[in-house]
Amino acid sequence: MPVVQTPADPRTSWDLPAPGELPRTAALEPLVTRVLAPNPSPMTLDGTNTYLVGAPGAGQAVLVDPGPDDHAHLAAVEAALADRGARCVAVLVTHHHGDHAEAALPWGAHFGAPVAAADQRVAGPGGRVLAPGERLGLAGTTLDVVPTPGHTADHLAFRLESGAVLVGDHVLGRGTSVVTHPEGDVLAYLESLRRVHDLGPSALYCGHGPELTEDPGAVLDFYLAHRAMREEQLLAALAEGPRTVDELVATVYAAVPREVWPAAAQSTRATLVKLLAEGRVEGRLDGPVRRA
Repeated sequence: MPVVQTPADPRTSWDLPAPGELPRTAALEPLVTRVLAPNPSPMTLDGTNTYLVGAPGAGQAVLVDPGPDDHAHLAAVEAALADRGARCVAVLVTHHHGDHAEAALPWGAHFGAPVAAADQRVAGPGGRVLAPGERLGLAGTTLDVVPTPGHTADHLAFRLESGAVLVGDHVLGRGTSVVTHPEGDVLAYLESLRRVHDLGPSALYCGHGPELTEDPGAVLDFYLAHRAMREEQLLAALAEGPRTVDELVATVYAAVPREVWPAAAQSTRATLVKLLAEGRVEGRLDGPVRRA
């Protein structure tokens, strides 16, 4: 397969915590405390990042992405709330995946706090469905609801008064995000990356991995370039003849651990859907695909 130039990841030169070294609880800025859930894996990295957001001294906090319904994680969140002198007044969820949303309804009931998300199934029968562009006045501060579909159709981000953006799985602290198939959409994902870029974020607080504060715009540029690279790699592989999705993954992701190949296959399918729609390839996802 012809060599496709790999874009440089700006984070490689940053002083970021090594995998497994993220602190369990960390104050990221006056508005935000991060609590790391104990669910590390190749897909969740160090674990799910749960965020507490609220103005100092407000006595209230918003819980964003509670993560797994885990007793030890709940205890750590309650300890972080106590350190802030705050009670939970709302639970917000970036998207429906269980590593972000599982605890939303039980913890909302536990704290007596309403749950809000883009999907009614996540928010629950008594919850609130968030609309793109809403401004939420909560816990002495405001959070802007930013639509970021792509990773999933219901994905949201939340922009804080400080300029930081809670990006869920739209951007990860390490590596790149998966565009799931069939619920993910590469075209929507690229548009969402540009939308977050246009916000000029002061920091990206990711669903997994460390916070990105040094040059968030450079990371978003890298994500866009990385997606373009994957397209070129697929087209280069197909230039050598028809390939199935599994054969493409084995070629394009040969240097990636096999344990993440199933996720790579999802992103590959999602990218092929885009290329099929553009007429650059032809065939079917359940069979060989060829260059058009």
